Amino acid sequence: MTKKQTITAEMKEAAEAEIREKRKPVDYNTIEYPIEILVQKYMDGIEDDTNEIFIPDYQREMAWDEDNQSKFIESVLLGLPVPYIFVADVSGDNNENEIDARLEIIDGTQRIRTLARFTNNELELNNLQKLTTLNNFKFKDLPLSRQRKFNRTTIRIIRIIEDADEEIRRDVFERINSGSVPRNKMENIRGSHPGAFLDLIEKLSKNATFHNLCSFSQIQINRSDPQDYILRFFAFLNNYQNYPLDTNKDFLYQYLIEKNKELKSLPQPNLEIRKMRDEFNEMINFIDKYLPDALHIFLRFQSTHKPTTRIKFESITVGVALALRENKNLIPASISFLESEDFKKLTGGNASSSRNKIETRIEYVRDRLLGKS
Repeated sequence: MTKKQTITAEMKEAAEAEIREKRKPVDYNTIEYPIEILVQKYMDGIEDDTNEIFIPDYQREMAWDEDNQSKFIESVLLGLPVPYIFVADVSGDNNENEIDARLEIIDGTQRIRTLARFTNNELELNNLQKLTTLNNFKFKDLPLSRQRKFNRTTIRIIRIIEDADEEIRRDVFERINSGSVPRNKMENIRGSHPGAFLDLIEKLSKNATFHNLCSFSQIQINRSDPQDYILRFFAFLNNYQNYPLDTNKDFLYQYLIEKNKELKSLPQPNLEIRKMRDEFNEMINFIDKYLPDALHIFLRFQSTHKPTTRIKFESITVGVALALRENKNLIPASISFLESEDFKKLTGGNASSSRNKIETRIEYVRDRLLGKS
């Protein structure tokens, strides 16, 4: 057993000096918006990414299932306190000629999306534990007076003011979420479900071309997003038509577990592993050659790229791989469809993760590359 180090007065002074040196001033204030206004600021302009309150690409897609969404709405209806939403003023991001005075959501995307889905009658309440008579209700089914009271309910927001650059915003996001449920299960999977497929994912996740094409940030790399994206690629490539109708709950990780078992049962698993490795590399090389800018978004005023979203990644990579399965020597006649309004709607930040939508956007890419449009 190592001897515990004695903390000296000099060490305490050094620690205090380091805190002062590395402390970044973050100015903020507290505001409140009625739900009706909050949803309006999120929804107005969402299709062309001009909404005042927006979700940045480094955050995850809709992750709550309908039970979690219903429970949150129940809490609002009961008047229970709900967590603050954190936003950052990004109007000072060298963007004077573009959309101004926008608020980037740092924490609270699931809550805002849930409020929007409910008030737009896209969410049907289910499995409520307290307000059981409201099960199967949509917003329109509430009495008009209750609809108005719900819309007038205010949500408290912590607004980080203009001086917070992107590094600060991402750091705040990471720290707010560090004590909550992880955004993906890769760390848990590593310890509880080791196997040949997971080993392959780990090896492929180090692919430098893959990292460059997706513009992964160091934060994403640290939280195992590359591994999660590769799992997503294989799961949807081989099983997207069997995506569950209701929710993506456990779909990816169940696929990983089953694939580990399958490889373990094969007399020559290395042949299948090599086939999967080659298909992933062929897909990446194809994108690098013909679609090098497809997976990220170039920020004109900062000369940098924003990382790809999971929805965009799955659509393009799986669509490419499916096209290559039909034509190994494929040379795309045109890639203009990637800039089309149809594709932007299919892969935008508010795109649905229903089975139909997943099939539509994957096959949209496949068919356009094969010239079937």
